[in-house]
Amino acid sequence: SDHMENICGYLMKYTNLVTGWQYRYFVLNNDAGLLEYFVNEQSRHLKPRGTLQLAGAVISPSDEDSHTFTVNAASGEQYKLRATDAKERQHWVSRLQICTQHHTEAIGKNNPPLKSRSFSLASQGSANSPGVQRRPSQNAVSFFNVGHHRLPTGKRVPIIQPDHLVDVREMMSQAEGQQRDLIRSIECLPASGHLTSLDQDLLMLKATSMATMNCLNDCFHILQLQHASQQKGSLPAGTTISWLEPKISLANHFKNGAAQNFPAEINKPASVREEQSIAEPCQLTREPEEINPDEELEDICDDKEDDLGAVEEQRSVILHLLSQLKLGMDLTRVVLPTFILEKRSLLEMYADFMSHPDLFVAITNGGGPEERMIRFVEYYLTSFHEGRKGAIAKKPYNPIIGETFHCSWRLPKSSVAADAGTNSSAHSPSEQVAPPKDAEGQAEPDCYTVKFVAEQVSHHPPVSGFYAECVERNMCVNAHVWTKSKFLGMSIGVTMVGEGVLHLLEHGEEYTFSLPCAYARSILTVPWVELGGKVNINCAKTGYSASINFHTKPFYGGKLHRVTGEVKQNMTNTVVCRVQGEWNSVLEFTYSNGETKYVDLTKLSVTRKRVRPLEKQGPFESRRLWQHVTESLRDGDIDKATEHKRALEERQRNEERLRAETETPWCTKYFLKDGDGWVYHKPLWKTVSAAQTQQTDSN
Repeated sequence: SDHMENICGYLMKYTNLVTGWQYRYFVLNNDAGLLEYFVNEQSRHLKPRGTLQLAGAVISPSDEDSHTFTVNAASGEQYKLRATDAKERQHWVSRLQICTQHHTEAIGKNNPPLKSRSFSLASQGSANSPGVQRRPSQNAVSFFNVGHHRLPTGKRVPIIQPDHLVDVREMMSQAEGQQRDLIRSIECLPASGHLTSLDQDLLMLKATSMATMNCLNDCFHILQLQHASQQKGSLPAGTTISWLEPKISLANHFKNGAAQNFPAEINKPASVREEQSIAEPCQLTREPEEINPDEELEDICDDKEDDLGAVEEQRSVILHLLSQLKLGMDLTRVVLPTFILEKRSLLEMYADFMSHPDLFVAITNGGGPEERMIRFVEYYLTSFHEGRKGAIAKKPYNPIIGETFHCSWRLPKSSVAADAGTNSSAHSPSEQVAPPKDAEGQAEPDCYTVKFVAEQVSHHPPVSGFYAECVERNMCVNAHVWTKSKFLGMSIGVTMVGEGVLHLLEHGEEYTFSLPCAYARSILTVPWVELGGKVNINCAKTGYSASINFHTKPFYGGKLHRVTGEVKQNMTNTVVCRVQGEWNSVLEFTYSNGETKYVDLTKLSVTRKRVRPLEKQGPFESRRLWQHVTESLRDGDIDKATEHKRALEERQRNEERLRAETETPWCTKYFLKDGDGWVYHKPLWKTVSAAQTQQTDSN
């Protein structure tokens, strides 16, 4: 029922990371429009421990379970609460929503639209000047210019022409600027006095003005769609709408602690206009492209990443960002500041996990199932140092949907360890071994080629697929990764959801594996990165498995970047190898025969990848797509990098919105959906199987 009802009872309230959840006695006061809480029922006659004004609040049931909900007040304060069951949660949520709606509507009735008034906060003088003296009956809205324009009655609204849309866009820009000035003026008010920045009416005005601008933007977008449909008629699948202007971004009011300017389109650099005007990806060829490794050149790009160090200069940016985040909040849709970016895409980061291709190819050379599993564990643990660039606290670019990255490695066969080369402390990972001979005694070609391709197959959720193969050794790896990032207070956690499978076709073996979580720590002081979590590697055919633990640093004492693990035979439960050390420093492997081997990751030789020159890359290949952002970061021009990055993200949002409105599915280029995962369209295990079948038929 929709009647208002005073209710009270115990709920659990989340306080902070240290205290966690606590039982508190809550009272909904419908007459006053307040949600109050006390330590317990017996202290109800005392002053409340906390009070929330419900006018303008948002009551939201949580997605994390059926018991939790949040109360977000117009002041920005939030209560995260938990009922005993779903029924009790629904009762509280419905009563709170009814009370909130009643008092929000009452504000509108008690404060009808005012005649135009003006009040300049910039010229208000001291807090004791007459301009600041506030009568009790005077609402804060009366301090600002409020105007209303009505259409003449009886007149039909004409169809809006393109030039009118440009005029509307100009007025929208002006309104957005005025709204930004309003917010800045409110925030510049003193913290005490008759009119403060924390005045309830002013806080309400900030919230409603932002909501109004967002609503106007949505309306403007509808007009754009209407005009496009009139111009094009019906919208067939795959049709691209050329936007007159990208939708105004209201998400970020501050850039590096200062107010942003939204220059006119004509003043934008040509590269930004180019980024915004690239056609819808599905309009380009979505046919898989065969990359010729001979066109790829050894990568001469040497973008050394400096650690962030102390972030004093950007503290205002980080604090502004943190003020908008809630504990456990999903950061997938949050735009992070540009200064924390690495000069590479996430897809290229996955390629950098393959920077030791000699160890990768050496896996299949193992003399038996046990040795092959140990070699895979060795390769796996050595991949993170180069892939993560040590422990530098920067993040790669978030790939846009349809983005791809191609590269390859060529390595002399003499650099690949032969049989039985792993289980000896005398051998190093890069030991030079004579190239193997084929069945007729002739030497095979001098080099192995490892090819790599990655594609961003989904935007929400953000899923990447990557595939690498060495045809000469009949081995390949296919993986898909969904990056889920969450705000954890003074750190950010990234969970790598997904699975990879290594195929050793020569032996008929498949090794499934997962990836550890990553954490950005101390984000307000000197940020640093660590890996954490337990991962498993399994080979069902041989019965060998590996369990690896990436240990996060304890609050007191302990070592950084510690990793431990063991390889065992599942049938006999026998441990055949143990490993310990640091994933970005030195690893120690101890074998069942008592031998020990040390691998110093800082001294492992890195094989440079081979990449096509920019001029030969497609418009959605990572380096060409992000080239202007990368160049700006190299030059140290954060503002320019931010502008280029925003243009790419805005284009992606527009394209995603169009696909949703026209019900046009996204077409991937190299990867196909397979159950919950993604598989490369032409994996080596299929081509080898097809070749064997064809050979059998010919015989």
